Amino acid sequence: MKFSVSVFLLVFVIYILFSGSISLYDLITGLMVSIISSILTGKYLVKNEAKTLNPRRWLMAIIFFLKYMTIIEAKAHWDVVKILFKGNYKPGIVRIPIGVRTNYAKLLVSSSITNTPGTVVVDISDKYLYVNWINVVTEEPEEARKHISLEFEKYAEKIFD
Repeated sequence: MKFSVSVFLLVFVIYILFSGSISLYDLITGLMVSIISSILTGKYLVKNEAKTLNPRRWLMAIIFFLKYMTIIEAKAHWDVVKILFKGNYKPGIVRIPIGVRTNYAKLLVSSSITNTPGTVVVDISDKYLYVNWINVVTEEPEEARKHISLEFEKYAEKIFD
């Protein structure tokens, strides 16, 4: 068993945010849950603690989260609404090369694509993502990458690679 500071901090912050309270009871409960979670999962989730605790990576994760939740999501929702009202769309599955190396980075990119309206990752290989796209504007892999995943990859690389 290995205690992981980064897992502890992440679980504690999430616990406090979701509880919506900083009462003594919630702080103590959050600490206990965080310690237990860190001990049980630390060795599976974190390979290099020093790299994980890098403040630059955390800052990039916060910037990505804020940009994704405000700008990227809003734009994607608006694009899907326009496509549906026009009724002129061409759904299909496209193959997109992925430029990030680590599994965590690939997970962030594929999750971001799937959470964005109009796109769903249906399969992942070592070098490609297969994405069901509501309106295929190009079947060229590099061009599709520019439309769908390139921005996510830039952040994923700064956070995880």
